[in-house]
This record gives sequence, C-alpha cells and structure tokens, in this order.
Amino acid sequence: MDIVNKNIDGGKAFDWGRTSANYAKYRDIYPQEFYEALVKRGLCVDGQSVLDLGTGTGVIPRNMYRFGAKWTGSDISENQIEQAKLLAKQGGMDIEFIASPAENIDFHSESFDVITACQCFWYFDYKKLVPKLCDILKHDGRLVVMQMAWLPFDDKIAAKSEELVLKYNPTWSGGGWTRQPVFIDNEVLKSFEIEERVEFDVNVHFTRESWNGRMKACRGVEASLSKEETEAWERDHMALLNSIAPDEFDVLHYAAMAIMKKNNK
Repeated sequence: MDIVNKNIDGGKAFDWGRTSANYAKYRDIYPQEFYEALVKRGLCVDGQSVLDLGTGTGVIPRNMYRFGAKWTGSDISENQIEQAKLLAKQGGMDIEFIASPAENIDFHSESFDVITACQCFWYFDYKKLVPKLCDILKHDGRLVVMQMAWLPFDDKIAAKSEELVLKYNPTWSGGGWTRQPVFIDNEVLKSFEIEERVEFDVNVHFTRESWNGRMKACRGVEASLSKEETEAWERDHMALLNSIAPDEFDVLHYAAMAIMKKNNK
C-alpha cells in the first residue's frame, strides 16, 4: 500500500510492505536499555493491556512479551502484520495483530493501560487519532511515543550511508538526526500532558551485512525505490562498507521517549 504525505520525503510514495522481509530480519535492533526504560517506570508489564501503534513486524510487542503484558499490535501494512504474526507464532507468543490504519482502530472505551508508538508517530493524523486514543486509554493510562535514530554528525559510517541514500533518493527526509527530544504536536498536547522525557545515547552493534540490511529496510531505500534502484544502491553500499567499515562495528544512536498521561481535567 503506497503512502503519500506531502510532509515526508517531498511527497514521494513509499510502501512498507515492499521491505517487510528485510524489516523483519534487520530492524529488530532496539537494545535492552530501550525496553528496560519502560519496565522501570511500570509500563508494559504483567497485568497491563498494551496497544502498539505502527507495530511493523511487531518488534516492540515481541521483545517486551516476556514482561507479562497482554499485547495488541496494529499497522497499516498487511505485509508487515503477516511478518509480525509469523514471528510471534515462531516465538510461541500470544499477541493479537491487526492490519489497520491507526486512525481506524476500533476498541472498546478504556481497553488499554498503555499505548505505545515507536518510530511512527509522525505518520498519523492527530486530529483523527487523538480523540480515539483518549477513548480507548484507561483514565490513568499512559501514551508512550518513542524513537531511536543513528547520529550521522557523530558517526562516520552512518553519515556515509545517509549520503548514499540521498544520492539515490534526494527527497528522503529520514536522515540528519541529532540529539533531540520526541516532538509532540500541539494537537496531541490538547488532550495529553507530558509526564516524563527519557533520552540517552546507545551504541548498537552491527556487521556489514546487518547494517546494510538495516539501511536497505529504511523508508528511503527499499520502501520507496524501484527494485533496480534498490539493487544498485545495495551494490554501492556494500562497496562503501567494505572500504570504510570493519567486519563488525557499533553505530551511535540516540533514544528518546515521551511518556504522557491524559489531561482528565
């Protein structure tokens, strides 16, 4: 399913379904510190029902399943959801996954203790989504918006990889990240207030193959380029990595979260 948003990649269409297999293989990279930051705050744990928006291949629910919460994941891409279901089944996990735009989810009022959205919140139509989140989140529930991005101005490998994506896809707007808090739109802040921000640097370990796969599975490459363009990009990227990167290496990332509660006034 092609997605077009004038505020993302200059309006260039992208489809996460085209990269689902590589997404499942190479984008399950969040470190333990990421999940533990939630658990330490009593979020996504035993006794809670949690909805993960923009779940993709179910990375967040699958990695946090061991902490005991009952998980539901939704995503606009049917291909992503099929991968999520397959991986959860392989792991013996009882997680409900549904293919639906976030704005169209349909649950009973006060169904969830926590709603998470990782690396996806900027895709949503807040005017449509926020009232629905307020309805399905319990009175004392929490909305958690998360992101983790490599730091190209601090990491040479990330910088050179970004440059190559932009060579093939000049309108890609997914690069250039710096240490910054999660942006929360004023439309969201009409109904939610930020309770806590969590931010930290973290090194993520890769091989040349896995970093190539991580970059290939980003929005700017396989999700939006043609098959021929993607293959050419990958040849160039592997040649680049062979010239500048050791067999294994860390890439510096910045993780950020905004934990919010409903404004129940």
